[in-house]
Amino acid sequence: MKFDGTDLYAALIHELKNDLGLLSMTIDGIPLQGDTAHDATVDAARLLCQNVVDRLQQSLLIYKAIDQPIRPAIDAWSPHDAVREIRDRAAALARGRIRVEAALAPDVPEIWFFDRDLVEMALINAIHNSLAHARSVLRIEASMTDGCLALTVRDDSAGYPEHILACVATNAPCQSTGTGLGLQFSRLIAQSHDNRGRRGELRLHNDQGAVFCLLLP
Repeated sequence: MKFDGTDLYAALIHELKNDLGLLSMTIDGIPLQGDTAHDATVDAARLLCQNVVDRLQQSLLIYKAIDQPIRPAIDAWSPHDAVREIRDRAAALARGRIRVEAALAPDVPEIWFFDRDLVEMALINAIHNSLAHARSVLRIEASMTDGCLALTVRDDSAGYPEHILACVATNAPCQSTGTGLGLQFSRLIAQSHDNRGRRGELRLHNDQGAVFCLLLP
């Protein structure tokens, strides 16, 4: 059997992602012992493993987007439910290391149209970044901005480096490793959401910490 190089690359990423997913589940099963050094090491390994799984999933999506645009499965979803469920996932990832909060602005509608799976993947990526750098709190918010649903992850870290803010503001390519890959992935997801010619946006800024925002038209 002859394998196409691109297909082999995608299959390898997929296989590695599944293997690391199993490893992540194994690490999740290691009980905490009340020993700071032990528990911190297990927690760091768990977060790192889950972060790599997310990165591989993002790599697959970006790789596929080279040949064809992302086609989101747009449907009606509740932003209220989405924020609460993502807050619960973030709290499970944090395991009490930092406080996780959720906030919904009064004008957020009960229903909005977006691809729930893709948007959640982008937000979880931002949450991983926040968990790695936040000092004490992570906050997931929903509000309305410029007629779009704004889904935001903010923390009390040192904030985004200036070169990351600049590349997102100018829609330029970000670095291909670390935070840059996740941001490229999130930007693709935001821009794949289109409503009557208006595309979604990824916006970043610093405000007493890092602020990551997806705008969905």
